[in-house]
Amino acid sequence: MCPRWLVLLQAFFLMSPRGAWPQPSSSPTGSAPTPSGQGPTTQGRTPQPSNGPESPRALTQSSSVGPTAVTPSAPENRTVDLFPVLPICVCDLTRGTCDVNCCCDRDCFLLHPRTVFSFCLPGSVRSSSWVCVDNSLIFRSNSPFPTRVFIDSNGIKQFCIHVNNSKLNYFQKLPEVDRTNFQALAEEFGGKAFISSFQSHSPPPFYKAGDPIVTYFSQWSVVSLLRQPASVGAGGLCADSNPAGFLESKSTACTRFFKNLTSSCTLDPALDAASYYNFTVLKVPRGVADLQNMKVPVTVTSQADSPLLSGNTCQNVVSQVMYEIETNGTSGIQRVSVSFGQTSLTVEPDASLQQHFIVHFKTVEQRAAASLPSPRSGNPGYLVGKPLLALTGDVRHSMTLLQSQGDGACSAQRHKVQFGVNAMSGCKLRLRKAGCSHWQQEMYQTLHGSPRPEHVAIFGNADPGQRGQWTRILHRNCSSLATNCTSCCLLPVSLEIQVLWAYVGLQSNPQAHVSGTRFLYQCQSIKDSQLPVGVSLTTLVTFVDITQKPEPPRGQPRMDWKLPFDFFFPFKVAFSRGVDFQKGSIFPVLTLCLLLLWVLSLGPK
Repeated sequence: MCPRWLVLLQAFFLMSPRGAWPQPSSSPTGSAPTPSGQGPTTQGRTPQPSNGPESPRALTQSSSVGPTAVTPSAPENRTVDLFPVLPICVCDLTRGTCDVNCCCDRDCFLLHPRTVFSFCLPGSVRSSSWVCVDNSLIFRSNSPFPTRVFIDSNGIKQFCIHVNNSKLNYFQKLPEVDRTNFQALAEEFGGKAFISSFQSHSPPPFYKAGDPIVTYFSQWSVVSLLRQPASVGAGGLCADSNPAGFLESKSTACTRFFKNLTSSCTLDPALDAASYYNFTVLKVPRGVADLQNMKVPVTVTSQADSPLLSGNTCQNVVSQVMYEIETNGTSGIQRVSVSFGQTSLTVEPDASLQQHFIVHFKTVEQRAAASLPSPRSGNPGYLVGKPLLALTGDVRHSMTLLQSQGDGACSAQRHKVQFGVNAMSGCKLRLRKAGCSHWQQEMYQTLHGSPRPEHVAIFGNADPGQRGQWTRILHRNCSSLATNCTSCCLLPVSLEIQVLWAYVGLQSNPQAHVSGTRFLYQCQSIKDSQLPVGVSLTTLVTFVDITQKPEPPRGQPRMDWKLPFDFFFPFKVAFSRGVDFQKGSIFPVLTLCLLLLWVLSLGPK
């Protein structure tokens, strides 16, 4: 009987169905888990040349064993032609001009921007992504992607492939500085700082960016510098000795206080427009040796009256100075113009005045062009802090808010609305004696600015010629709140600008766009006989994020082990396969019959 036992036992194990062995529930064979389900990243690797290549088949087999995590740091940073890699350049904000440190700007015409720029702005280059597995799992490689072999701190070799991971294309990891690498970084990038040496040599042949601009006062035969007063200290007092830098277009503001405005009104040169153009500008620094051919006069392009004390008011006081300087490369400065903004001050103790100083540089080519290229607020999506673009007719400009002077009165200058920044401002408007319609028109214009915005750019690089890239502004003015009072005047006293925006595009590189904008006016009913001399106006802007983010991706499927739970499990599976399976295989039936015959043969004889 022993040989029969052995034969039956062999037949039982050979004919066991596959359902008795462990199987994955829904994962295909060799699918690699995501980085979130992998082990910790390996640090401290040393690049080694790749001796053995790997195959995609070997990688998929090894991933089920547990590959290392994806590391965003690239073992070797090499930059080739960036234009095919980054079709959208997020830092290209000036059309037709090379933006500094924007390594993907096509206007720079640089094949290797890293050799020219000191660094690349975030988002202008792609970061590298590597997938690594244990080197012992790789036998041969025929992958077209770059490969490297690394050795970690434990001496274990890791085989890595350079892949294109879109989630890491716009991320740059900043270097960490600690006690161990501080000395090495200081020796590599450090220099002699805060050490100035007296330059006794002759002036340079031409201006360089940041150099002070040389001026000449022919009345006193004195050489000086072009000044751009700036604020100093917590009170924002004016420092008149601050020089303007060549090719540095910027705006400054400061406040002046007067103990005796009666005498300062006509004697203080800071209030007189003539003190800002009674000199000439030298084309180049060496122009001192040839003053006759190197002097450029300052042209006044606006009304510039002298200060006048009339009763209790100081009129024609300078509140804004704007210089337009035209340059032509190493040939220096070619043309200088100045325009002024003037206001009136009331003579009172401790009177104050806020002044604005603007210096703007442009090239000869920009002046010759029919329309100057205006800077973008993003490419394509808006960048936080950039101006919110508006459109009136065919003219593109920035949306603005109210701005007050030193005494609280409404100023001709206005604050630009910055995208993503909620802001609020106010001032006091002095009304003249006129009709209700004139008051309403003046207050509307003061609240929304001039020109009145009609459309808002959907993206930061919207073209004024493409109306599909702009959305119309919704308005709700005081006419919808009209009352039955015939002797009342309904005046707008507040404007709230509501901007709905959202992120669109890939999660790895979202782009902000404006979905809609609405102007909400708050009005106040005043009787004609009770109209005050001054009305307080308020403007505020709020940005509402309506982004709908998608659901996060699911994790990898887990293994579902199915094991037999009783002795008759193979027979149950065999008989539950269906009629087709029973027709194809009769071995389970024969096995069952043989077992029954054997049991019957064991009975009493």
